[in-house]
Amino acid sequence: MLKVGLLGAGRIGQVHAVNIAGHPGSTLAAVSDVNAPAAEALASRYGAAAATSEAIIADPAIDAVLIATSTDTHSGLIEAATAAGKAVLCEKPVDLSLARARACQAAVAATGKPVMIGFNRRFDPSFGALKASLAAGEIGRPELLSITSFDPAPPPVAYIKVSGGLFRDMMIHDFDMANFLMGDAPVTVMATGSAIVDPEIGAAGDVTTAVVTLTYADGRIAVIKNSRRAAYGYDQRVELLGSEGLLQAQNMLENTVVKSTGGGVTGAKPTYFFLERYMPAYAAEWATFVEAVATGAAFPVTLDDGVTALAMAEAATRSAAAGGPVRLDEV
Repeated sequence: MLKVGLLGAGRIGQVHAVNIAGHPGSTLAAVSDVNAPAAEALASRYGAAAATSEAIIADPAIDAVLIATSTDTHSGLIEAATAAGKAVLCEKPVDLSLARARACQAAVAATGKPVMIGFNRRFDPSFGALKASLAAGEIGRPELLSITSFDPAPPPVAYIKVSGGLFRDMMIHDFDMANFLMGDAPVTVMATGSAIVDPEIGAAGDVTTAVVTLTYADGRIAVIKNSRRAAYGYDQRVELLGSEGLLQAQNMLENTVVKSTGGGVTGAKPTYFFLERYMPAYAAEWATFVEAVATGAAFPVTLDDGVTALAMAEAATRSAAAGGPVRLDEV
């Protein structure tokens, strides 16, 4: 039985707590949060202890930690946990600073302890099935990838100011999905963005609407579209054109009812947000982590993957500011 310390009792920490406590191979032993009452409330819900992150990492009875704290704490907690011999699953991104993330990467490499990064979308059943079809050669050689990721509404400006920006906070999932499907990182990143949804977000130094084009050494292209506003719900789609066909992963809908009348044909909207859309993916992610720790198998999403996605976010940020493509190897 894997004894787990959960660092962070916020919204995503609560999602992870459900999966840790609900998996037959793991138990939630302790919870920490800068908001001590929040840690105590979540811990009491599952019969766990409330403690500081430092105490959890130092506790020899705890085998693994799941890091769901604010992004600016991720690198330090990863380093401390791996140095203490813990198995680690850390939410994305590794850090807001690429230089700090790379320093973390070097420090962890010295310990020899693997780290899994929480790019949960790799574990989504639809995206996984698309990847399996691609790997089986069902559409030939991939040539053009399109990823659509629209939030239903923008977050508060106060969050935007500490998020690291759309490319690091939101599109980083799509950068990793592109790497997952294409099997490689791009050579160049070209980004454009605006704050058309909310001028206050623009005043805070971020964008709300962005398109990024990734180009690969062999001529393949990927296009990522992000928006902080989609009035109809959470829009999450992937389309991959290959030399012999097309693969598409469509939205998850609120229900499957389609009404057809003389007035037209209507159906349900997409699920409203990521909690509804990706709960199965979070559960599968945790199950994969537990199995890998138990068997010694390699993590399918590594710290190196997290640093690569962050480098792409940094390249996109620079590209949007400069108005031209940025080579990934120059970031």
